[in-house]
This record gives sequence, structure tokens and C-alpha cells, in this order.
Amino acid sequence: MRKTILTIFAFMILLNVNAQIESLAGPRLGGVFISPSPASSFLSGTLKLEDIGDLPPDYNDITKGALTSLYGWQFESRFADGYDVTGVVEWIVLVAGMEKGKFLPSLSSMVGARLQSGLEFAAGPNLSLAGIAMVFGIGYNFKSGALNIPVNLAFVPGRIKTQEAYTYQKTISNGPDGIPDNHDDDTIETYVPEFDFNTGNRVSITVGFNLSR
Repeated sequence: MRKTILTIFAFMILLNVNAQIESLAGPRLGGVFISPSPASSFLSGTLKLEDIGDLPPDYNDITKGALTSLYGWQFESRFADGYDVTGVVEWIVLVAGMEKGKFLPSLSSMVGARLQSGLEFAAGPNLSLAGIAMVFGIGYNFKSGALNIPVNLAFVPGRIKTQEAYTYQKTISNGPDGIPDNHDDDTIETYVPEFDFNTGNRVSITVGFNLSR
């Protein structure tokens, strides 16, 4: 009888170990599309980082969407482990724009659930140069032997912000016969009225990898 109980106990432990849903912490590579916004204009080179605080009067003429790479790492902890589903808390650090010589960091903290099938979904706050926003994500873990290959799709909706009115100054150098030089400078002041702009929607896809534990 004792032997039977020990056998059942050992079987239950083995079953529980096999049923543990994979931890998918590890490196992340991917890309993100940013809709027309100050961040996308900065990536495309039409807007300097120091100009994001006071957008130029021709901002609406120079803004456009941008596609760039992502590189980073996902950290995670788990709670409420179960056979079919487990709760996950993910911390995702990403940097965009490095192939363009730019540095756009972001940090997301997401809470969600991961199913034994490999499907997961989560949501939480996102912090970037555009400010604080919400991020919504869904993903699936593809397995190849002992290798986990999580693929995640995330969406950060843009927000409407207000650029306060300010006076924009531009210096123009004038020389004889209309040829610019460094001696005769004119400063032109332009009043920029208050206007609204969008911080930009972000749609990203990332791929990770790690070994089963």
C-alpha cells in the first residue's frame, strides 16, 4: 500500500513538472511601425530631438510614418501556475532606431495569461519618449524541440496632446547680391498658435528564443 501511494505521489509530481507552462524570458528582436508623430519625424530625420518640446510651425508638413527595428529583452515572473493557464507579469525593455543612428528606448510592464497551448495575451503601461500610454499584446510560442520561439504582436495607441503657443525664431544670413554670409543676419519671429497633435500609434512584432527549462 505504501509503495502504491509513493508511486501515485511520484506520478503526480512528474505530471505537474511536465504540465508547467514555459517561461519565455529572453532576448527580443523585431520591428515597429510608428504612425505620423514627433517620434516618427525624429526617426526619419525631419525633426531634431530638441525640437520635440516645441514643434516647428511646419510640423504638419514634415511629419510622416516610420518603420524601424527593435532590440531588447523580456523579463518575467509567473503567478497562479496551473495545468492549462498561468498568470504572467512581463517587463519588456526595447530600443528602436539603432539602424538609423537613433536611440528610442521604451519600457513596458504587462500583466496577462499564458495558455498551455502557447497562446498568451497581456496589457499594461508603456513608458517612452512620447510619454505614458497603454500597450496591448498577444502572442504565440512556437516550439522546435527544446527551443521556444515566442512571437508577439503589440499595439500602443497614440494620444492627442496639445502644443502650447510660442514664438518661433529663425535666423537668416544675407549678403550682397542675395548671397548668404555670416555678416548680415536677420531674425524672423513667427507666432505659432496652439494646436493638437497625435503622439502616434505603434504596431510592433517581436521574435524571441530560449531553451525549455
